Formats: sequence, structure tokens, C-alpha cells
Amino acid sequence: MTRSKNLLVIMSDEHQSRALSCAGHPFVKTPNLDRLAARGVRFTDAYTPSPICVPARAAFASGRYVHDIRLWDNAMPYTGKPRGWGHALQDKGVRVESIGKLHYRHEEDPAGFDVEHIPMQVVDGVGMVWGSIRREDERVRKEGRMLGPYIGPGESKYTKYDTAVTGRTNEWLKDAAENGAPWCLYVGLVAPHFPLIVPQEYLDMYPPESLPEFKLHTKDGFVNHPWVRKQNEALAGDDGFESDAERRLAASCYFALCTFLDDNIGKIMQGLEDTEQLDDTTVIYTSDHGDNVGARGLWGKSNMYEESVAVPMILAEPGGPTGTCATPVSLLDVSQTVIDHFGATLEGDRPGRSLYEIAAEAEDPDRVIFSEYHAVGAVSAAYMLRKGDWKLIHYHGFAPELFNLREDPEETVNRADDPAAAEALADLENELRKICDPAAMNDLAFADQDAMIEGYGGIEVAMNMGAPAATPPPEV
Repeated sequence: MTRSKNLLVIMSDEHQSRALSCAGHPFVKTPNLDRLAARGVRFTDAYTPSPICVPARAAFASGRYVHDIRLWDNAMPYTGKPRGWGHALQDKGVRVESIGKLHYRHEEDPAGFDVEHIPMQVVDGVGMVWGSIRREDERVRKEGRMLGPYIGPGESKYTKYDTAVTGRTNEWLKDAAENGAPWCLYVGLVAPHFPLIVPQEYLDMYPPESLPEFKLHTKDGFVNHPWVRKQNEALAGDDGFESDAERRLAASCYFALCTFLDDNIGKIMQGLEDTEQLDDTTVIYTSDHGDNVGARGLWGKSNMYEESVAVPMILAEPGGPTGTCATPVSLLDVSQTVIDHFGATLEGDRPGRSLYEIAAEAEDPDRVIFSEYHAVGAVSAAYMLRKGDWKLIHYHGFAPELFNLREDPEETVNRADDPAAAEALADLENELRKICDPAAMNDLAFADQDAMIEGYGGIEVAMNMGAPAATPPPEV
């Protein structure tokens, strides 16, 4: 089938899958993403291959699982190996460029783009090395609040960067229209990733007192799973707030940043229309992972609950299907979609399938989707396996969690010890082992991280390498 001439892939950072008004969120305002979803297919059950930035993006670039490429954490950025969808397009002679956040290693690396415009990469080309020190008897807790010292109205380097990325994108679209050749453009926006600072006009849309109570919050007596408690000890999160009012303000800022993001996407879509390319361009929107936004007393990502591991995903193809699709998908499917769009090829086995194919077929709720986490704070590996109504969270060395997402979409009841769910648990554990040996991959990740840390000079050196929280953007 002939696809549209061009492909625009927009990836935000830390956008919770539910934080879309078209997904039924009770108060989040995302009119531009709603219009985009109305033009295409919104995948209701989409996931990241790893709920943290650098591994998720490396997996997306290559179309392969994190344990396959062995880029485990935020100190192991993508360098262009293994080859990914960008290289496949270059082989085909398609113009392929990026604007904005990549979170790869260096602009000089052959990462699959003809040009990288104002790229945001990991700090100093090495990233957050201290986060690789995660054995329970060695790791250190970083001082200072993960979300940043200030929360509230204003402009941050991130909001300024997103404004610059949006402006550069619209300049690029004008050039592409004049050039006339088919193109693929990847745009990386950082909102709603913390710091939780947002222009006042957006914050005014989300008065803190209007927000509902936090789900299953530890301040109300909820007790987190032991693995989650240990992982959360690595950074000052919920315990870094001075008051409940500040905690609620943080949530308001997050949702306001979702609307700020939406406005920038609207400007990019207007740029497509103004350059008369809208009817010739397929648009994919997604995010690298989600954010807990206070649920269970957790902030940021780094766990396997829906707030963190699920992502929004929209495929808007001119003249293509519209509506929603409940077949589970992941960022690895987006990678394959880019290749499929241009009829390109890429060597090697990859688990992803084209979203075009998935959207055209009957829904398959039993399709298996996998995610994994071997990064900051994790005293052992965590794996997620989604199949049908059921979702398994397998923690190496800890008891599992099992949720029936149809009956319990908020993941409030762990069914792992329920005899009535024993068959489902066994089925998902079996499916997990078809993908990887969870114990072996846990050991391999630690071995690779230990070797990297030793290569930098040991723990005392590594513990001071990398940004303490949010990666600084380039000057724009």
C-alpha cells in the first residue's frame, strides 16, 4: 500500500498515557492532541520498553529490547549501534533529520539522522553514571529534590527549549515544502518532564484545590511493594515536599505542562497546514514513558505501574483508519512503523510490528507486550508482561504483582497470591521466559554496569558523574 509522502514522529518526555482529554481524563486539556487522535487511531494500551529515558530511547531507535542491546540505564546511551530505523531510511535515500531531545551520546555519532538540530544528549556523553550504582549495599541517595528546588509558575530551561524546538520545526517544515522531496522528521519535546515549572497562563487552568486526592498515597497509609520502596529511596521524591499544598502544586504544574506540550504540538500541526503538507504527512505522537504524579507517593517514572510504563500513542494517516485500537503496542512498534512507511529494510530480528498493520487488523487484546527496568534505584531487575486482561510485574528476588486491568484498571488489588488467578500468573510467567531469562538478564545488567563503573575508576568516581536529576538542555 502507498503511504503518505512524509512522516512526522513527535515524542514527548514523561507524558502519562491517561493525561489526554481524548483518553477520558476528567480535567486535562489537550485539544490539539484530541484533534490529532480524531484524524487517526489512538492505541489505548501502549507501553514503553523501559520506564526511563535513555534505555527507552535506545530501544526505540534500534527497535530491539533493552536486554538485547544491553543499554541498561541512563549511563548507557545510544551511539548508532545496533543500527536502527534512521539507518534504514538513510539506506533508502530518504531525508531523515531530528529536532530536539534525543538523549543519545554525541551529536557526532552516526545515530541515523542526516542532521540533528539543537539535539539534547546525555550529560558529557556519559550520562547519569551514579545511577548505575544500584546494589543495595553500595548505592547512595542523591541529596536534593528530584523534581528540582523550585516548583511553580515561570519559565524553565525546558520550557524555553521546547519553544525553540517548536520554532525550529516550523522553520524546517517551510524548507521541506520548498525542497519537495519526501522526508521523515523526528521531533523531541521535553514537556511534561520535570522541573515542574510552567508559564502562569497554563497553571491557571489547573488550580491545585480543584485536583482530586492522590491515588493510594503513602501519606494516607498505603504501603508500597518492597521492591518499589527500595527503588524510591534513591532520590528525594514525595518526601521532598514541605507541605501537602506544595505536593498538590506539583501535580498542577505537571498537568499544566501537558497543556503546554499540547499547545506546541498544535503549533507544529499548524506549520504542516501552513506549508500545505498536512494532507501528505502521517503524524505519529507518543512519549518515552509516563510519570506517577504522586500516585502511591511516587513521582517520576522507574516502575511498572500504568502511570509510569504506559504511554500515549496516536497514528494519524491521511485517508487512513480512525478511532481507537485496543491491541497492546509499544515503542518498538513505532520503530517498525517508520521503516514500513518508506518500504525500507533493516537487518536483524526485532519484535515490533507496523502500527499500520495492527490498526488494519481485528483487535488482538492477547498480544504480548514486554517492558524491563535495570536502572537507578533498582536493587534488582523488574519486568512487565501484558497479555489480555492481565498484567504481571516480575521483580527478581521479590514477590510478583499481578493485576486484572479490565476489572481493576487502577491496579489496587494484587492478585498474585489469589488461587483464582494462579493460571493467569503461570501463563504470564511462561510468556516472560519466552522473551528472556529474567535471572540471567538481571545478572548481565549488573555485570555490564559493574564493568562500566570500574572503567571510570570505581564507585567513588562514578558516584559523582552525571546530572543529579533532569538532564540540562543545550543553549538555544
